[in-house]
Amino acid sequence: MSRRWAQVGTRTRGSVLAVGALALAAVMAGPGTALAVPPPPPNPSDSELEAGRAEANDRADEVGRLTSRLADAESRLTTLRNEVERKMEEANKARVDLQRARSAADSAEQAAEEANAEAETASGAIRGMRENLDRFVAGSYRQGSTVGSLSAYLGAESPKDLLSREQLLGAVSGSEMDVLENMRRAQVEKSNKDAAAREALEEARAKRTAAGEARVAAEEAQQTAIDARQAQAARTETLESERGEVEEQLREARSNVSGLEGQRDAYEQWQAEKEAEEAAQAQAAAQAAASSAGSSGSSAPAPAPAPSSSSAPAGATVEAVVQRAMSQLGVQYAWGGGNASGPTYGIRDGGVADAHGDYAKIGFDCSGLMIYAFAGVQALPHYSGYQYDSGRKVPLSQMQRGDMIFWGNAGIHHVALYLGNGQMIEAPQSGGHVQVVPVRYGDILPYATRLIG
Repeated sequence: MSRRWAQVGTRTRGSVLAVGALALAAVMAGPGTALAVPPPPPNPSDSELEAGRAEANDRADEVGRLTSRLADAESRLTTLRNEVERKMEEANKARVDLQRARSAADSAEQAAEEANAEAETASGAIRGMRENLDRFVAGSYRQGSTVGSLSAYLGAESPKDLLSREQLLGAVSGSEMDVLENMRRAQVEKSNKDAAAREALEEARAKRTAAGEARVAAEEAQQTAIDARQAQAARTETLESERGEVEEQLREARSNVSGLEGQRDAYEQWQAEKEAEEAAQAQAAAQAAASSAGSSGSSAPAPAPAPSSSSAPAGATVEAVVQRAMSQLGVQYAWGGGNASGPTYGIRDGGVADAHGDYAKIGFDCSGLMIYAFAGVQALPHYSGYQYDSGRKVPLSQMQRGDMIFWGNAGIHHVALYLGNGQMIEAPQSGGHVQVVPVRYGDILPYATRLIG
């Protein structure tokens, strides 16, 4: 027993004094006195502690480097994703333009056909009227009479012809000899309309061809962007895997340091308790000696037990917040939805949300989910930008379970609840649902907001 304590004593400060005091107490207490304090726990050396801390710092630095690389990869992935969406919109525009061009071509073709038919009809009518006029005038001059004489009527072959001649005579008598010219002008106008219709048809056909080419180009660009995004996603997955491995190593290193430091704390506490026990034994021995000599006295009070640490209420509150959020897993996204009581109908936005029918869905948007999660802690406004300023800012590197994290360095546009171990819960976007996903570092703000602790 004394050899073991002597070995331990060489590894820590104050152990020689402790061993001497223990020996003195044993002598004064007399034979058969038992020690209340158990044998000493392990006591890691200072060099072991320093080595553990250095390893943990190295792992933390490596996690930081990988996190930076992952953030860069996710940023590029986001850029590619935006490019894909833009290309998809260009493809949609090309399809709309193509449909409009086809409709314009169809309308132009129909207009051209109608114009041709009208021109043919007008031409036939003009020819007939000219022939009638020529016969009428020739007959009138052959009779030696002026236009409008009775002989002009006598050549009529039928009542209908007579009526036509009467109408023509009325026009001529009214100094409207330009009727034929007007008819010819109408024919020219019809021809011009026919030419314009043909020109419009050619233009519509050209637009149809151009729209088709634009659609092909947009589809090719879209596929290129998709391929690039898939390659970038594979790279991101590799980085995430590497980061996960290093984070596990970091946890182990920190656990090792924590274990060593815990052992050191336990040993120092044991040492203090041992010294207190030895002092109490020495006092008891002195009192026993005085009592045997006829002196009376009271025994020393037992040392007060070390206060036990109680669980922090903040931790329980954090878990309550997390559990409220987790209870909504799978609830659909609804823009503008969610309050302190749970999911609500979404609202109209005149755009994307309306296209997904959010106004007819019961669910959460990102800030609405935070309102529900923190309802028992603090009333939050239904805007992520205001939620960012609702609590204490902590660097992202120090974020803890229950902190809110935000995105949008050019203007906050999203918020989620950090769960720890690189995971978060969020209501993502229209068409999605409440889900647990790895933290995305692209465009993430450098500070988290802490409402608890």
